[in-house]
Amino acid sequence: MPAPRCPPRRGPQSGPSRCSVTVGGGAVSSYQLALQQLVDSALPTGAFAHSLGFETYIDRELLFDEESFGLWLRAFVSRSLAYSDGLAIRFLYEGVDLWELDALLSASLLPREVREASLKMGGRLLEIGAEVFPSAALELYRDLVTSGRAAGHQPLAFAVVARSLGVPLQEALAAYLFATVMSLTQNAVRAIPLGQNAGQRILRKAHDDVAAAIEAIAHLTPDDFGAVSPGLEISQMRHERQRARMFMS
Repeated sequence: MPAPRCPPRRGPQSGPSRCSVTVGGGAVSSYQLALQQLVDSALPTGAFAHSLGFETYIDRELLFDEESFGLWLRAFVSRSLAYSDGLAIRFLYEGVDLWELDALLSASLLPREVREASLKMGGRLLEIGAEVFPSAALELYRDLVTSGRAAGHQPLAFAVVARSLGVPLQEALAAYLFATVMSLTQNAVRAIPLGQNAGQRILRKAHDDVAAAIEAIAHLTPDDFGAVSPGLEISQMRHERQRARMFMS
């Protein structure tokens, strides 16, 4: 049985924990297992119900195979995800006010379905996090949302939980971005459709895209926040009026 190497924490905690456990003679930081749980596809946040715009490209016959989806995914990660969710996570870690970041996300997510998706998945993550990974910082965010002073966006809920667990920024970004990539790829496998092996090849190729996005996020400024690709936003808006749909966004 793993043996704790630091005393258990009691009561609400706002600071990161650096506790580790020993497994098979080696030390494993406690946040590593928690982070895997946090980004696992089995976490019931509803990510399976969202395409975040790629279904519009399928409807227009622009996405139809492994290669075309891989190109869309690369553009989404580099020109949308990095400039919105990824940058929001970095700013929260750097101490930017949570309420301010929440308001910026609400203002910058112009497509209604994408904004609602962020709030629905964020709400579920806040609920799950409060039960499974409670902290004073998470309770503060929930209070802001409950009182109507914040909306409750998914990347901020994730960042609050990850930071309270002691997850370093680089690892938090890698986990969040790649979890989004995995969710979208799983949805594309069903929607295009693609084979399971094709999905895994896409994920492998996306490793470099995620790494490049993390590097880019480190050098972005507040002026870059929300500077996403207009084409991606337009496709997300068109989805609202698409006649036949599998996904909510």
